[in-house]
Amino acid sequence: MASDRRKLIVVSNRGPIAFRRDEEGRRIARRGGGGLVTALRSLVTQHDVTWIASAMSDEDRMVAAEAGERAIEERARDGSPFRLRLVAHEPAAYDWFYNVVSNPTLWFLQHYLWNLAHAPDVDSGLHHAWKEGYIAVNSAFADAVLAELDREPEAAVFFHDYHLYLAPRLVRTRRPEALLAHFIHVPWPEPDYWHVLPRPIRWAIHDGLLANDLVGFHTRRWRRNFFQASAELVGAEADPDGGAVRYDGRHTTVVARPISVDPLEFDELAASEAVIAAEREIMARRPEYLVLRVDRTDPSKNVVRGFRAFERYLAAHPEMQGRVGMLALLDPSRQDIPEYAEYLGAIQRAARMVNDRFQHHGWIPIDLQIRDNFPQAVAAYKQYDVLLVNAIFDGLNLVAKEAPLVNERGGVLVLSENAGVHEELSEHVLSVNPFDVEGQANAIHVALEMRAGERQARLGAIRAHVHEHDIGAWIDSLLRDLDASAAEVGRV
Repeated sequence: MASDRRKLIVVSNRGPIAFRRDEEGRRIARRGGGGLVTALRSLVTQHDVTWIASAMSDEDRMVAAEAGERAIEERARDGSPFRLRLVAHEPAAYDWFYNVVSNPTLWFLQHYLWNLAHAPDVDSGLHHAWKEGYIAVNSAFADAVLAELDREPEAAVFFHDYHLYLAPRLVRTRRPEALLAHFIHVPWPEPDYWHVLPRPIRWAIHDGLLANDLVGFHTRRWRRNFFQASAELVGAEADPDGGAVRYDGRHTTVVARPISVDPLEFDELAASEAVIAAEREIMARRPEYLVLRVDRTDPSKNVVRGFRAFERYLAAHPEMQGRVGMLALLDPSRQDIPEYAEYLGAIQRAARMVNDRFQHHGWIPIDLQIRDNFPQAVAAYKQYDVLLVNAIFDGLNLVAKEAPLVNERGGVLVLSENAGVHEELSEHVLSVNPFDVEGQANAIHVALEMRAGERQARLGAIRAHVHEHDIGAWIDSLLRDLDASAAEVGRV
């Protein structure tokens, strides 16, 4: 059965832990950052996992060198053992891979962020970064996977996200019998949008993914686009009704399985000393009503339009000025990339404009805090009256699942129809078009005026859905899908 413990090789750019030195010079391990790593941590508690990831810091690279390109034994927060193999890339290659190709090129493309009249310019720099960065880093990951398959030939390989589109083909070429899966945590654009990229690049991306036995997405919407793109861009035979793509003599199952979270973990976090202390601070400062957003400072998160919507709400409802405030807890994201640094500046300017217009008698409409403080975010989850998630496009959005689990005020979720999680939660949220600032302002008003009984019913329905469809159910469903795909071609 899929729920039985099994051997897995998990492959992602970021790992579950990162190493650094403390003030006394001792090496310490801390939890890896990013929503993907947070969501996948439960894998190590349920299965025998070898996790392959990039060595991100100087201390990570030192750990990799000491290990001699082998995996080391580590333990998760709950004591579960796992093996960690850190891949130390050549610094220039990794910079090209991450800061030129993965972000912003692929991220911007897959979230429909390009203003095509002005960007991107596909110049020699991008072509060079693709060849010397993206291909090189994917090759290094493939070599590490192959080495681990030599050790555990029966292990299933579980690739993740847009950083590793080429690695499955590189592994498949040398291990035709390997069991490979790849989960894409970002949107998949319609075929026409892929034509932003030169043909060799867009072809290699789809060719690489179709070397897997299983490809997974969060929504039927992204899955549908992948079927269409595979047919149009590489000539694959797409069978949406049968749930598969046939290409290069292979059968690839394509599924929609929205990822989730561990409700028990958030129950424990909500009761922790760090969260309770942060909650006291929020309660001491909060106005009568609290509108919350918890995001990265990523252009795809649409923070500036969210601030403008709150501004329009305050202008339309002067009676609420002084009674309602927005708390924006934003994790600074990818500030080495100019587009992200520029967007952070736009966020700060937008908040200042709202505050300069409306603040009075000590009341500041938008409390903007830019820092990585997860206990504070969980504390805010408990206290919101309205949660605003207005992403331009989002593969899923875990905040929309995390926050309702611990909210204590009958909080209402205002959710972008372009967030992947909208497919699951649409019946229980106030849906908004992420480009419609007036519509978002109206949704904030409706949420704040909603009767208590309806607020609680909506919140309870979201909470029940997440409890039923938790991270364990997601893992089990994907492993069943992988086993079924292997059985389809007679490999189990």
